[in-house]
Order: sequence, then C-alpha cells, then structure tokens
Amino acid sequence: MMFLDIDGFKMINDTLGHAKGDELLQAVAHRLTKTLRREDIIARLGGDEFSIVLDNIKQPGQVEAIAEKVINCFYEPFLINQRDCFLTASMGVSLYPSDGKTPESLIKNADIAMYKAKERGKNQCVFSTSIMRSAITETMELSNRLYRALERGELEVYYQPQVSCVTRKFKGMEALIRWHHPELGLISPAKFIPIAEQTGLIFPIGEWVLQTACQQNKIWQDQGWPPMRIGVNLSLRQFQKDNLVETVQAVLLETGLAPEYLELEITESIAMKEKRHIIKILSGLRAMGIHIAIDDFGTEYSSLNYLKHLPVDRLKIDMSFVQGIEKDPKDAAITRTIISLAKNIGLEVIAEGVENEQQFVFLQQHGCNEVQGYYFSPPLPLAAVTDLLAGKLND
Repeated sequence: MMFLDIDGFKMINDTLGHAKGDELLQAVAHRLTKTLRREDIIARLGGDEFSIVLDNIKQPGQVEAIAEKVINCFYEPFLINQRDCFLTASMGVSLYPSDGKTPESLIKNADIAMYKAKERGKNQCVFSTSIMRSAITETMELSNRLYRALERGELEVYYQPQVSCVTRKFKGMEALIRWHHPELGLISPAKFIPIAEQTGLIFPIGEWVLQTACQQNKIWQDQGWPPMRIGVNLSLRQFQKDNLVETVQAVLLETGLAPEYLELEITESIAMKEKRHIIKILSGLRAMGIHIAIDDFGTEYSSLNYLKHLPVDRLKIDMSFVQGIEKDPKDAAITRTIISLAKNIGLEVIAEGVENEQQFVFLQQHGCNEVQGYYFSPPLPLAAVTDLLAGKLND
C-alpha cells in the first residue's frame, strides 16, 4: 500500500485557481497510471492524496523499485495554462502482512510513513516500521492525556536557581514545567512540549506556567525575601498569537508582580524566524520593563547583524559549550567569545549546565554574570526550592 501526497499543492490552488488545480490533479493521475503496472490499483482519496495498491509482489525489492519510479515521475514538469508546473511528492509505504492485515491498518501505516517523509524534507519515499508506529501511538496517547493533564493537576512548575558569579548568591529562578503522568511517571518536556505546540495546548499551558511563576515570585517577595527575577520560556507558537503582549500584561496585573522581576526567554531559533514580527513583540514586552533573554545561544545560525537590532537584555550560553569547557579547547574558546561579544554590545550573560567548580571558576574569570546548573541546584519542586531559599537566606 502506497500513500502519496503532493507537496505544497495548496500553493497551486492559491496561485492558479481551483479549476487549474483540478486539471493538474488529472494530469498527475494520468502520469501515475502510465508509470505503474497494469495490475496496480490507483485511487484519489481526496484533495491531493492518492492511494496505490501493488499486488502480485514477489519480493520487497520490487516495491522499492516501483516507489522510486513513482517519485521520479514527478521530475518532468506538468504543462498547465501554457506554462511548466514543477511538483514533488511525498510517499509512505506499508507491506502486508508485516505492517497490517486489514485495508484500514495498511492505509493508516502508509499514511504515517508519508508524514515521516514530509518531516524528513519531502520529495521522498519512506517505508513503515514498527518503531515509527510505536512512536506515533505513544504520541497519540500522550496527546490525549495532555488535554486533561492541566485540569487534573498533573502539571507542575519546578524552579532552578540562577546564581551570581560574583557573590554566589541567588539572583533569579527559571520556571520549568514538568508532567507527572499517573502511569508513565515523570515525562520530559522534550516529549510533551512539541505535542502541546502541535495541538495548540501550548497556549493554555504556557499561560498557566506564566501565571504560576509570577504569582509564586510575588509570594516570595511578600514573605520578605530579597526580590529576584523569574524566568519563563516562550515558544514560537505563543509568539504567533497577536495578543501575547496583552496576555503577559494581564498576568502581571493579576499577580501584582512588577515587570522588572519577570524575564521571558526565547530560543535562538525563535529569534531568527519572522524577524519583524518577533522584534515588534519583544519591543512591546521590553517597553513594559520586562527582561528578555535569548536561550541556547550559539546552537543555531545566528546573524550578528540581526542580534544588534534585537531588543534583548542577555544571552544564555547553551550547556553543550559549558560542559565541554574542561575537555575541549574549542568549547572554551566559543564560551569566551560569546561572553566577550555580549559584553561588547551591552548584554549580560548567563551560562547553563554548570556542573562543577572548574566550570564555574572559568566562567567567573571570563566575566560571566550568572550561572545555573546542577553544581548549585537541579530544578526543584516548589517545596524543595522554598527550603533551599530559606536556607540561603539564613546563611
């Protein structure tokens, strides 16, 4: 079973119109029919999706050869409206009986493989595998559970201290979400945050984290502890909503936290996308008095020309560089360079992933402002971090 989807077909309908789009689909169907064997069955399932059934297959190598012919048949342009129209296609393949014993399961698994082909860059064919199906099944299960995780109280905010390199005292906290799944235990944010972004759940979850972190910081201040920043991560999806500035402002008003005690963190990859839109939103947030930090700095393709225009306050050095300081001269050199760059353009620097005294001393000697990492404290639940703060306050 082959499941084929034309890449970017919506653009064809948007530019040439639906009538020409239908004409192009007919041309695709005609070419696929000419490419396939007489005994093969091809059907248009809907939109720009086609299903192909290959019968009388003696060995898997035959399927690979036919799949390659199908992908290659798109290399020649289609003549539509007296002009060449170039298309590519992504395709998934499932085999009977290893990938399913019913038409429904074969179509489903071929569809899953097709989406994997899209993820890998399109214009290619991917065969279904048990690992792929298990991953999809797990993602679906997590997605279904995530819809109720917030209201069931399964989500929790942990806090990781940020420490001054000069005084070794706490200067701030980073708020980090954790999911306590009743059956699977503690689930990594790396697993469920992408699901939250795909489903749109990142909006209520992100707002809840922001609300919880700001409220807790205000409680600490009201209890007489020295004021400090609370850092909260923002995702790209949150930036794509037009009311982000208003949402943050409403949370600050509701919790009573002054803007200067909130820091919003964006990854370097977010900062490099939709530049004008990002700069506009960051400028609005910064005008309120909120601090802005670029997280994981050095891991993406930074534009230094763009960096100088970004309304940010500090850079966070990615832990992959920090943890290589003692072993790799290149990591040490990159870390020194980031600190020097930040200082020269008026930004502060915080290093993540500090695990020992040697790393801390190196960062201290080269002018890093703050650090966070397991050397001082891992991310902790509220009760534990409250005890830690109380202990430090009494020292």
